[in-house]
Amino acid sequence: MYRRITKIVYLIVLSSFLYGVICGPIWAADLPRVVIIATGGTIAMKIDPATGGPVPALSGEDLVSAVPELKKLAQIEVVNFSNIPSDYMDSERWINLSKKVDEVLADQGVTGVVITHGTDTLEGTAFFLDLTLESNKPVVCIGAQRSASEKDTDGPRNLLNAVKVVLTKEAVGKGVMVVLNHYINAAREVTKMHTSNVETFQSGIYGYLGYVDKDKVLFFHESLKRQKFRLPKKLPRVDLIPMYPGADGSYVKFAVDSGAVGLVIAAYGWGNVNEPMYEAIKYAIDKGVVVGISTRVCHGRVLPVYGFKGGGATLKKIGAVFCDDLQPWKARTVLMLALTQTKKQGQLQAYFDK
Repeated sequence: MYRRITKIVYLIVLSSFLYGVICGPIWAADLPRVVIIATGGTIAMKIDPATGGPVPALSGEDLVSAVPELKKLAQIEVVNFSNIPSDYMDSERWINLSKKVDEVLADQGVTGVVITHGTDTLEGTAFFLDLTLESNKPVVCIGAQRSASEKDTDGPRNLLNAVKVVLTKEAVGKGVMVVLNHYINAAREVTKMHTSNVETFQSGIYGYLGYVDKDKVLFFHESLKRQKFRLPKKLPRVDLIPMYPGADGSYVKFAVDSGAVGLVIAAYGWGNVNEPMYEAIKYAIDKGVVVGISTRVCHGRVLPVYGFKGGGATLKKIGAVFCDDLQPWKARTVLMLALTQTKKQGQLQAYFDK
């Protein structure tokens, strides 16, 4: 009797093992494919004993291995694009990243992409991708405010939530999204609002696109002001210059004389500057340099309202372009892309009025 029971138990264990060997891979192959493109940032950093500060240390595979729950959701593939602080991001890397994402998404078997990135420039990269990617498959950008050395690092949770978003049918066609601390943001509207808080990315008056809850992903609405540009081989030089009390316009003139083909001015209020800045902007426009007017204010559109010298109405009269509700660094991105198409004030203005 004992031998018979032992034999039965052996057969059960052997059957379970064989089922796992044979059926396990089949089951895994049935899961959707999601590609993680790692670019670096705090999410991929650990504390360096020599400097006492976080430095690049982890690969994309390392990030994925820290989230075992991903295996139950999707087949995860990793592309190690770079491993840099996001402060090192530039226009050349943007172009190459956009090419890589579209290359990955061109595979019909890939459901979507998650990009791991540093938070300092994450919104800029997300917006550039939103403007240039050809595919409408879900793309989610994430990062972390706490390095992987910290016991309460937010990276693994953000990665898990990002994959959940990518796998949601409603995410198709929503554009590039930024997902941190469970909230889903549209690339155009999102802004980093706090230097260290894990809920740093917010969309202000525009609102979140949705929320990643424990049991499902909830979408509330979608961004209505998206547009597309052809991906150029190279972006023109556009400098960003702030307005401040006592500004004398010398930075504007230096930018013009040193080769900038476009400028974005982070002006006051509706888009106003003082007299020296007005004269410097006129100097730039007379030299054939395109000048876009944005605002240092977090929300609201710039408009040519005020008629004093340096007011928005006078800036428009001399040929400045008004950048709608885009914050300065995002206005710069649109202007760079638009300048690859035209330098005419009216046509450039049309890009910002969409």
